[in-house]
Amino acid sequence: MEEREIVTIAEYQQTAVSFRLGTWNHDVSQNRDALVAAMPRNPGKILDIGCGPGRDLVAFKSQGHTVIGLDATPAFVEMAKELSGCEVWQQSFLSLNLPLAMFDGIFANASLIHVPRDEMVRVLQDLHKSLVTAGVIVMSMCRGNWEGYDVRSSGKRYTVAWEYETLAPCLEQAEFEIIRNYYRPPGLPCAEQSWVVIVARKK
Repeated sequence: MEEREIVTIAEYQQTAVSFRLGTWNHDVSQNRDALVAAMPRNPGKILDIGCGPGRDLVAFKSQGHTVIGLDATPAFVEMAKELSGCEVWQQSFLSLNLPLAMFDGIFANASLIHVPRDEMVRVLQDLHKSLVTAGVIVMSMCRGNWEGYDVRSSGKRYTVAWEYETLAPCLEQAEFEIIRNYYRPPGLPCAEQSWVVIVARKK
């Protein structure tokens, strides 16, 4: 595992409980609904990559989907298993070991922001292989054109910000077809929406 991942995982491990408390009630149903609406099967089989404490595992499971979580932070893996009752794999984004053609959908909500810019196409190619034909990925990414360490009192996280125009070519290079994109939070002027979401299908 490389240094950028080690440092980021250590910060999440240190703040796991406060992270769960601070994010559990965030409403990202818009993103979950976008994934389900585009999947080739409903209910289907979903991989929640960077699942954190398991909030979205619980939500997808309640809708009847078969959902598996993946996270690199040991504390999150344990929390997610306990809180959701789902299978959760401990893997890092830069060293994925996924089954081929298994998932109808991949949910990447504010998680692939930690993939370095020069590794994004390779990671997307790994995810592409794990989707069934016409399987779908939903990516929610913080907006901007910067990359580096986000320094906090508890440590630091390696984070990358993207705009639609910079991220779309990565998806296309990894052989995804972009279905739609939108910005969040809803109801704000675009310039004040700090997240870009892309829905893309495996070609």
